[in-house]
Amino acid sequence: MEQLNESLLTVREVARILRVDDTTVRRWLKQGALEGVVLPHVNERQAYRVKRDTLNKLLGQSEVK
Repeated sequence: MEQLNESLLTVREVARILRVDDTTVRRWLKQGALEGVVLPHVNERQAYRVKRDTLNKLLGQSEVK
């Protein structure tokens, strides 16, 4: 079973780590190029989170801080 308190990163945090724009990360999430979690939202903009483990796999690293 997956850990329930696994670290989740915001779109902005992922963008900073990857050194790309927030819009690029959102596009990757919508296209399925980057796996993310869709959060319930009230506003027009969809809210996403990316598991730290997913980002680590993308970067080929065991841990990103």
